[in-house]
Amino acid sequence: MKAAFLDRDGTINRDYPDVEWKGKTEPELIDGAMEGLRFLQDQGYALIMITNQYLIDEGIITYADYQNFTDRLVWRLAQQGIHLQDIFFCPHRRDAGCRCCKPKPGMIEQALEKYPEIDLKQSILIGDSAGDRELARSLAIPFYEIADEGRHPRKNWKAVYALGR
Repeated sequence: MKAAFLDRDGTINRDYPDVEWKGKTEPELIDGAMEGLRFLQDQGYALIMITNQYLIDEGIITYADYQNFTDRLVWRLAQQGIHLQDIFFCPHRRDAGCRCCKPKPGMIEQALEKYPEIDLKQSILIGDSAGDRELARSLAIPFYEIADEGRHPRKNWKAVYALGR
């Protein structure tokens, strides 16, 4: 099975400064994210979200806040026929030294343990940060950088469509 490992905030959903996450309940999808995810799904990729959520242990949001927001996002994607295979998240503080906080490979290792049929040689990682890029590099899998077109006009979901060529 080939997998597309997907960051959440800044890749699928708009990202905010840490303190602004308190009270966010409704996802704001990045332009092209829905179409890009549908394209990946049509190309046979299992869509697996991997997301750092250090805001939980740092007390900015609660686990319930995270879960409610994520449930809304999953529901919105499902309404458009997009199915996430799974979601792995790291709730730990940035200074916790855990193995799951990207760029460390813990969330990918969890996915491989749960889904041993994943073939990393056929998989990709899509994200918006240097940590996402570093994780992909450490796993020797292709990395596709996504960013808000207003900030980085050349880095957007359109780059993912090269997979179909």
